[in-house]
Amino acid sequence: MELPFSDARVAIVGLGLMGGSLAAALKAARACREVVGVARRQTTIATALTFGFIDRGTLDLAEGVSDVDMVVLCTPVGDILDKIASIGPLLKPGCVLLDIGSTKQAICQAMAALPAHVQPVGGHPMCGKESSGLTVAEAGLYRGHVFVLIPLARTSLSAQRLASALVAAIGAHELRLEPAQHDRIVAQISHLPYLLSVTLVNAVSELAAGDMLPWQLAAGGFRDTSRVAASDVGMMADIIATNRQPILESVHAAQHELAQIEQLLNTSDDAALQVRLQAARRRRREVFP
Repeated sequence: MELPFSDARVAIVGLGLMGGSLAAALKAARACREVVGVARRQTTIATALTFGFIDRGTLDLAEGVSDVDMVVLCTPVGDILDKIASIGPLLKPGCVLLDIGSTKQAICQAMAALPAHVQPVGGHPMCGKESSGLTVAEAGLYRGHVFVLIPLARTSLSAQRLASALVAAIGAHELRLEPAQHDRIVAQISHLPYLLSVTLVNAVSELAAGDMLPWQLAAGGFRDTSRVAASDVGMMADIIATNRQPILESVHAAQHELAQIEQLLNTSDDAALQVRLQAARRRRREVFP
């Protein structure tokens, strides 16, 4: 008999912003039988219990994932890969192993080597904040956002349905993609914007040369454009390391576009520049009315 999600025990490994928000969403919706938190520090477990985000918690991975029906890995990509390599023997037969890592090819390849009794599903929720940690977690973080699911060829239909039920329970919208397709797209719409944001902040820092006046004048436009430069560097370094080629292709496309704009500025071709600006304005308004 197939297990309904309402009867499932779910272990969440990593109680930062994403894992904490996932736990909070599941508890707020009373979506499953039990939410177990696995973290590195006892203070994190204590905070999650105080907030009511988990039913119980532990620092011991083996203890946390034993006898649960689903494990969700909510740590940085490098750590997810390490845990996939060792977690298999700790899981009971039929347990669904889901991750929420920001890149998918390397993770899905690692999942393919899991023991046969584990049911793997790659995942990536398209939401987040530039701030990190359990204290900024919120139950509504996932609501209304796309949650990519990538089951493997070996993943059973019942395991896929359990993963889909989790996505629905937290108010997200499921989208199925292939790993390479996912990584190419997120390089364009997530990883490139981060690198452009970093480039903007570093370029202004160099131009300002210690002068604080530019920063004092920076208003909403600069703040919005540079916001993601404040993201956790370790997390972003992991992402970049596992999606290098698609990111390089996106960087090259951005460099080409900047070169076109530079050429128009050099030649004072204001009419052609305006055409390019209008095209960007029109597309932005079409995509985000």
